[in-house]
Amino acid sequence: MPKRRRIYEGKAKILYEGPEPGTLIQFFKDDATAFNKKKHEVIDGKGVLNNRISEHIFTHLNQIGIPTHFIRRLNMREQLIREVEIIPLEVVVRNVAAGSLSKRLGIAEGEVLPRSIIEFYYKKDELDDPMVSEEHITAFGWASPPEIDDMMSLAVRINDFLSGLFLGAGIRLVDFKIELGRLFEGDMMRIVLADEISPDSCRLWDIKTDEKMDKDRFRRDMGGMLEAYREVANRLGIMNENEPIRGKGPVLVSSNDD
Repeated sequence: MPKRRRIYEGKAKILYEGPEPGTLIQFFKDDATAFNKKKHEVIDGKGVLNNRISEHIFTHLNQIGIPTHFIRRLNMREQLIREVEIIPLEVVVRNVAAGSLSKRLGIAEGEVLPRSIIEFYYKKDELDDPMVSEEHITAFGWASPPEIDDMMSLAVRINDFLSGLFLGAGIRLVDFKIELGRLFEGDMMRIVLADEISPDSCRLWDIKTDEKMDKDRFRRDMGGMLEAYREVANRLGIMNENEPIRGKGPVLVSSNDD
């Protein structure tokens, strides 16, 4: 099998050259990171779970007309995706007070917000991804006003879908982070959902007990991160309890050493 070129490596994923122009292969790593990689461990099997959960969510989003970069899952750890120009912003949607919002505003964790709140953060690890306003975004040319409108509209629609999806599985969607990109098709360009949606990028609490089922288990040294992710997959009906998730599994591509 010919080696493919590695395009980009992030904290949790690697992007490889795709089999056709305009495509990439997204590989899910087992790395768990927090606080912009100040905390880092490898948790065997996490990438498999995130791949399956993100595939499930992106497939449903595609079906209801929300544009995404996702084409299909290839194997345990890889997805075929469309190549997009990533906008250097993280879009965070908050439904319940938690994390940095609670710290910034002195709101008790778990308090339901008066309405869903959308925040923008500048993707810059060395700056700890600072929160920015629409004024910053347009002034520095990260996105235009119409693109901001598109991003906010997509964020609201995704929040509506995810809230219902997780509620049906007995899970409260506290907040989540998404990344968006520009997909160029001929002379046309549109904003699409990119990256992933998984317990790495969502705060998910059990609806009855408020038990955390997301990356906060790693951030806060609670333990049981892999078990929590697996429980999310089980409740969504993605994987059965006996399905193996450990080990590297089949890998479609490998990279040349840079």
